[in-house]
Amino acid sequence: MDLSRRTDAHGEPVVADRLLSLPLPLLEHLWPDEWRVVGLNEIGAEGAGALAGVLEECKKLAHLDLSRNKVGAKGVGALAGVPTECKALAYLGLSDDAIGDEGASALAGLLRECQALAHLDLSENKFGEKGAVALAGTLGKCQALAHLDLSWNSVGDQGAVALAGVFGECKALAHLNLSRTSVGDEGVGALAEVLMGCKALAHLNLSINEIGTQGASARGKHRVWTPWLE
Repeated sequence: MDLSRRTDAHGEPVVADRLLSLPLPLLEHLWPDEWRVVGLNEIGAEGAGALAGVLEECKKLAHLDLSRNKVGAKGVGALAGVPTECKALAYLGLSDDAIGDEGASALAGLLRECQALAHLDLSENKFGEKGAVALAGTLGKCQALAHLDLSWNSVGDQGAVALAGVFGECKALAHLNLSRTSVGDEGVGALAEVLMGCKALAHLNLSINEIGTQGASARGKHRVWTPWLE
């Protein structure tokens, strides 16, 4: 289901209430495995909470994109509270949703159950080291994770060190974006030591960070084996 436009074919606004008024069996029949880009509709925390009530019944859901919806920490908390096993969820997009540290911590609880998750986009979400550390505590459970975007968040050295501690468990990780995350020499050093062993990693973005001479040296070692390093 693609609700990325603000209006439908008749020029009427697309809002969460109209979507959720549809009978659940109809939703499952029309879109059994994909809720794609409920984006740019600004459903907010209230809309996310209402949506959570429907999602708990969508057992085949594989693709969920709520990017740029101002979901916030409260909205993520509602979604994370859905009693679903999330066995099929492979794509989760929450970019630019202002979830902050509180939302990142709440999301960590949901990720423990998302064992099929392959693509996670949490870019531009205003969380810092605390949120990154909370996420690190569960990302190791996502064995299928291949694409992770945490760019434009204040992950910092503490967050990077915590993430480095679990990336060794993410054997499928192929694309990692940590650009503009306030990572310095300590964080880059920890990441370099672990990511050298991530043989699937093909794209690593560490651009526009607080990397000095020491960090640049560690980062430079990855050029030997990483096809694309920024």
